[in-house]
Amino acid sequence: IPNIPVNAEWMRNGVTVTGGHGQGKAANQLDWPLELFVDDDQTMMIADTYNDCIIQLKMSDSIGQVVADGSGRGNGIDQLNRPVDVLIDKETDSLIIPDKYNRRVVRWSRRTDTTQGEILIDNIGCHGLAMDDQRYLYVSDVEKHAVRRYQLDNMNSTIVAGGNGEGDGLNQLHEPRKFFVDRQQAVYVSDYRNHRVMKWNKRCNRRNYRRWRSM
Repeated sequence: IPNIPVNAEWMRNGVTVTGGHGQGKAANQLDWPLELFVDDDQTMMIADTYNDCIIQLKMSDSIGQVVADGSGRGNGIDQLNRPVDVLIDKETDSLIIPDKYNRRVVRWSRRTDTTQGEILIDNIGCHGLAMDDQRYLYVSDVEKHAVRRYQLDNMNSTIVAGGNGEGDGLNQLHEPRKFFVDRQQAVYVSDYRNHRVMKWNKRCNRRNYRRWRSM
């Protein structure tokens, strides 16, 4: 994490990094880019959700390259249907993608000759994912109202948040979507239908939540 001075200031106006030419499928356009991931080498991965693909962009470029799908929307192993997030697994030099409407999480190698992915998790309504420093994969499941943690070597999983059915109790979630895992492996969950953000601590039976006031 960079050491940012307390008196740091940002420019008044932003700069368009990519897109900005209206909604569409052209090389200089995006269509509902819901999430992005920036690697240490300043490579950006963009989940171009309604174009059903993942875009790779070098910070020195303004037009990215399709690195996952590109075959058009579908349920084939070489296709995506509304990818809603993306991250880079450095260990395998691959992308991990929640393939929303295909109800699966897939992995695509970043090698230039890759033409299809592989299914990591099937039959899941995943809207978000994260990976911690120990290379555990965390995924949200809006259908089972839970966040699960997977060991990638054997795909064994553990529920780390929710998993007690749909509800607003302190041991429940209602359509968890995005979340964040800190260095202590505490999980902060955007509890979508309950209009709250919850924190779930590792190895702690007591779960606390904080309601955030709309700004």
